[in-house]
Amino acid sequence: MPKSREPGMNRFPNKTLLVGCCLLSLALAAHAHAAELAPESTATLTLPQVVEGQPKAGVRSRQQAIEYADTDVHHTVYLPKQWSAEGERLPIIFEYTGNYYPAAGSTGKVEDAGLGYGLSGGQFIWVVLPMIAPDGKSNAITWWGDVDATAAYAKTNVPRIIEQFHANPDAVYLCGFSRGAIGVNFLGLHDDEVAKLWTGFITHDHFDGVRSWRGTEWGSPLEAYRKQASERLKRVAGRPYLVCENGNIEPTKELVESVLGDQQAFTFLPINTRSIFGEFPHQHARHPHNDRWPLLPSKYRTAAWRWMNEATSHSPRREEGK
Repeated sequence: MPKSREPGMNRFPNKTLLVGCCLLSLALAAHAHAAELAPESTATLTLPQVVEGQPKAGVRSRQQAIEYADTDVHHTVYLPKQWSAEGERLPIIFEYTGNYYPAAGSTGKVEDAGLGYGLSGGQFIWVVLPMIAPDGKSNAITWWGDVDATAAYAKTNVPRIIEQFHANPDAVYLCGFSRGAIGVNFLGLHDDEVAKLWTGFITHDHFDGVRSWRGTEWGSPLEAYRKQASERLKRVAGRPYLVCENGNIEPTKELVESVLGDQQAFTFLPINTRSIFGEFPHQHARHPHNDRWPLLPSKYRTAAWRWMNEATSHSPRREEGK
């Protein structure tokens, strides 16, 4: 079986993703993309508040798909300050957020997500997708709701949003925290049709198929769950994948290698959120299990932002001419 690569090493040719404690200086060339992240930045990011109204540059707004106009099902859209309908096509990052889990400060609501904004440094278009409740009238704040309806929402709205907001179709990421991290594969790789929407993937804290989820029909027993998760994992099909974990990342590495035979597309980034925040609760995060860590400067954010830059510049679709 191929030897696992060390955490923090990039999966792209002739490039190295630095996870060392030194934050190396990166001078941005004058011709660099407006969305390129500055990994050495020491800025602390502030999440934009959700407002009602039409999307515009520098604003995060609550939006509804026309199919759900008479319901409370909705998603949120953030357009970066440099966004323009006629300007550069910016990368776009979609997100599934965590379960309702008060102990960690997670509400399960799309309005309270933060991972995608932090991972993209506020430079990408950022969209938080809903899970559709079984009655089809609201967002589910715990687990998946209606899986088929949730996957269908992405199939319909991801291409629509890319077109509506002049996003770069060659830089379309799906990320998720906790429930959403599992959902990156469980929903985002649910079938071949939805799997084709993305050019790259990022998870933080949990991964589809690693452990059982008692009390759910889909997540236990582990053997049956892992068999289905393995089929979803195969749909990654070589696209870049960043796996972040505040804790033991080895079980995820082992699962990926056991299913795919190698980890060439994967970058594994162990994260220590206590080293970022210090004591909990913190003003930015209540618990070590959180999606706020990319808001603060750290060697982990530097690594993640370097990965984002590399993934965007080495887009599989762009290289394959799709």
